[in-house]
Amino acid sequence: MESTQTSDWVARSLRSVWHPCTQMQHHETVPLIPVKYGRGAWLYDHEGRRYLDAISSWWVNLFGHANPRINAALKDQLDSLEHAMLAGFTHEPVIELSERLAALTGHNLGHAFYASDGASAVEIALKMSFHSWRNKGQQDKQEFVCLKGSYHGETIGALAVTDVALFKDAYGPLLRATQTVMSPDARQAAEGETAQERAENAARRAAADVERLFNERGDKIAAIIIEPLVQCATGMAMHDPLYLQLVRALCDRHSVHLILDEIAVGCGRTGTFFACEQAGVWPDFLCLSKGISGGYLPLSLVLSRDEIYQAFYSADVTRGFLHSHSYTGNPLACRAALATLDIFEQDNVLAANKVRAERLTKALAPLANHERIKNARQQGMIWAFDAIDAGPTFSRRYFAEATRQELLLRPIGPTIYLMPPYILDDEEIDGLAARTLSVFEATLAGAGA
Repeated sequence: MESTQTSDWVARSLRSVWHPCTQMQHHETVPLIPVKYGRGAWLYDHEGRRYLDAISSWWVNLFGHANPRINAALKDQLDSLEHAMLAGFTHEPVIELSERLAALTGHNLGHAFYASDGASAVEIALKMSFHSWRNKGQQDKQEFVCLKGSYHGETIGALAVTDVALFKDAYGPLLRATQTVMSPDARQAAEGETAQERAENAARRAAADVERLFNERGDKIAAIIIEPLVQCATGMAMHDPLYLQLVRALCDRHSVHLILDEIAVGCGRTGTFFACEQAGVWPDFLCLSKGISGGYLPLSLVLSRDEIYQAFYSADVTRGFLHSHSYTGNPLACRAALATLDIFEQDNVLAANKVRAERLTKALAPLANHERIKNARQQGMIWAFDAIDAGPTFSRRYFAEATRQELLLRPIGPTIYLMPPYILDDEEIDGLAARTLSVFEATLAGAGA
């Protein structure tokens, strides 16, 4: 029975808040869950029920809710500097964070440009690419290329390089036309291919599509944007690192910028701190957000190659990159990010995650081998499973059943995925796997399965 207090919070939210990525009418049948507090991997409601945050609150929370070390860093920062404009001023947290991120790329990338969210970082990279070509006297290079099924955000520029009809179609008249190329999704199979052959051949076929386009329009193309290793919002489409190697070579050959959107897949999510490390390549622009602040505060940034920065370096103000946000490089957000990087170093997180991933993969075997599941796949701390004949309302039904079983899981269409925080103990791992399967079977057994 829902408490009066819970009912009141839900009613007040529905009267005053327009919730994101939501058809609000659905809340007539699927109730909101008002969260009172979070601890570790769990969120707690006003009735004391808890929910294992198996998707890291939209892929942002790396080290648990109310993490003591990040809390301490923010409390310390609050007593010294909460914010200062970054135009004409600077401060320690933004300097230290920029230096440490550049070092993590082996100084292949640097000069971090800050914003608040992933879509804004993508906008920055697109504008920088276009403007840098103009500054170099190559004004014809104005086109952008994205992958089939790609998602890069919902602001106007980012939406133009997104290929998810649900998000994009309503705003088509507002968007700049872009070129779309084949996805390297490793689920694309030819008869008789092994799993590795399937992944590599899908990568080669998709890269050949990029080559075809670059041969035709390379002199018009400013940049191609890719989520490396995993196209998340299209249903966790995973691809072989070979694809990034091939596209990097094509970009070099045709003088096209490579933008890597590591907003969801960076910060250790794929097994290395940056996903592109697994391909041994660096882009011209790298976008980060989500986990970089540990899930605490809005923060995004773009790292770029020095030749990009130098293209804007001039006495002429019109050649400068004049993009800005009032909260650019906010000291509190940067301090949270520094505390996040400290945890990565002090706890040897990438190595620890490898052990966690092996245990969770083993525990998820009954789901992976279920007769109503296909394409079970894993990359680092991301797992995905495609439900067979799931029905059009599968995602909402699964989400509702998951909350009844104390899980926060939110499928993308028929794709069940897990992106848990990097702190799960053995009991939580085993419980997550068992409940993920239990929720799936209960959802199938429900109406409309």
